Amino acid sequence: MTWTDWALDLLFPPKCPYCQGLLEGSYVPACPRCQPVLPWLVGTQGERKVDFTAGCLSPLAYRDKVVDSIHRFKFSGRASYARAYGILVAQCVRDHWDQPLDAVTWTPLSRQRRRERGYDQAKLLAKWTAQELELPLLGMLDKVRDIPPQSDIQEDAKRRANVLGAYRLRKDAKPEGMNLLLVDDVVTSGSTLSECARLLAGGGAKTVVCATLAQARKN
Repeated sequence: MTWTDWALDLLFPPKCPYCQGLLEGSYVPACPRCQPVLPWLVGTQGERKVDFTAGCLSPLAYRDKVVDSIHRFKFSGRASYARAYGILVAQCVRDHWDQPLDAVTWTPLSRQRRRERGYDQAKLLAKWTAQELELPLLGMLDKVRDIPPQSDIQEDAKRRANVLGAYRLRKDAKPEGMNLLLVDDVVTSGSTLSECARLLAGGGAKTVVCATLAQARKN
């Protein structure tokens, strides 16, 4: 821990994302009460197939305390949770992926949603994940069409249709030949990750592997 981290922890004590109790430090992803009862995905449970990718890796199931935590992160201004989340996501990647990675990117919010929330939660999660993995963070995608939330759509086919044309590869993005980690907060059907990965692959990315904090359901 650096002196800056120590000072920030003293002035703004970090809180557990799952119960909002105090953490023992900013490098602790959950408090001792929550740690043993979180819905951990063990072994291959945390691996998901996603089209146009090498798969999606997630440390937690999207249920119980995780649901409320992510809702606060996305809709109640709890941007500070991103650091604790990033520690878990990075460890999950280390545990499940042994191939080289060149950079981390994310599935972006639209400009309108970013203004409403004040930040892009996937970008924050990707930032801390990248820091933990000691990889560069590169913005490669834009969301160019505001669409109904994927969480409001139950059928997988409609989810896939909903995201078509919603994203585009940035003009300055250079994914050619790169092995990329694509980050989002939750994977459900995988439609959003798949569409973003398709664009990255179309831009020449060699490999796209995905990582999320939580997995909502299996295929």
